[in-house]
Amino acid sequence: MGKKLVVLEADALGDDISWDRLRDFGELETCQNLVQDQVKEIIKDKDIIISNKLLINEDVLSNSKVKLVCEAATGYNNVDIEYCKKNNIRVTNVSGYSTSSVVQHTFALALSLLDKLSFYNDYVKSKKYSRGANFCYIGNYFHELEGMTWGIIGLGAIGKKVAKIAEAFGAKVIYYSASGNDYNVKYKRVSLEEILKESHILSIHCPLNEKTDNLISYKELKMMKKEAILINVARGQIVNDEALAQALIKNEIGAAGIDVFWPEPIKEDNPLLEIKDNDRLLLTPHTAWGTVEARHRLVDEIYLNIESYLKGEKRSIIV
Repeated sequence: MGKKLVVLEADALGDDISWDRLRDFGELETCQNLVQDQVKEIIKDKDIIISNKLLINEDVLSNSKVKLVCEAATGYNNVDIEYCKKNNIRVTNVSGYSTSSVVQHTFALALSLLDKLSFYNDYVKSKKYSRGANFCYIGNYFHELEGMTWGIIGLGAIGKKVAKIAEAFGAKVIYYSASGNDYNVKYKRVSLEEILKESHILSIHCPLNEKTDNLISYKELKMMKKEAILINVARGQIVNDEALAQALIKNEIGAAGIDVFWPEPIKEDNPLLEIKDNDRLLLTPHTAWGTVEARHRLVDEIYLNIESYLKGEKRSIIV
């Protein structure tokens, strides 16, 4: 088909993933460890670009031949949609590919914190258990999820699956919608203040937009239960990192599991990195979406999006 394509952040999807099938559409370039300042030069002669987090805006697009931007994600806040619309540049994303992966990671974080797994793992490996007189050791109290209230911010595909699993554990599910959508579900929709005050576990699955940017800062964290667990697997800007660190240090909340930060990668002076207690804080490097299966689905969907675009179809077209 003679197109020129570039994958701007091939390394971000793991070295076990092959992009070679995109050569069906033409000449393919894959980039590793690309920084923002290099994007404009890389894409200037390309017809199709595949991007994930690098900014795709007027500055990088204005002197390029780009006609299709393929977002290698569901969220596309890194793309200047208005500029693309005005300049007849098509933009696609991939929905649903990482739902199971993110849900799994949500529960991995929440249950590890709830059951104090880090504490008990360290206890056994320190050989203190070996030297003890009892067959068991209960030195850090933990509770059952059954009977707790699990609050969800953002009841899209991921939020709904989290709700279903939390309910299977015996938790009561409530949700808050920043957009005001009631989703026509059986779960109770509540205000932000109510979900903060009522939730034993609060997980965030909403998109980043003007209504959710800095949604959870110190004022909101202080409303939460002292024993509450906060999980953020959505976008870093939704939770204020400095406020969260302060709330944990002051025991305003019980614990947090955080997979996303702003900026990414996390800065070395981020105050969350100073909290060393793994029973209070678990940090992962934006990996919730990244199971092997999810990453393969992502590439498969990008292929289909490009194929559909070249056929004049509108599969997954945002603009």
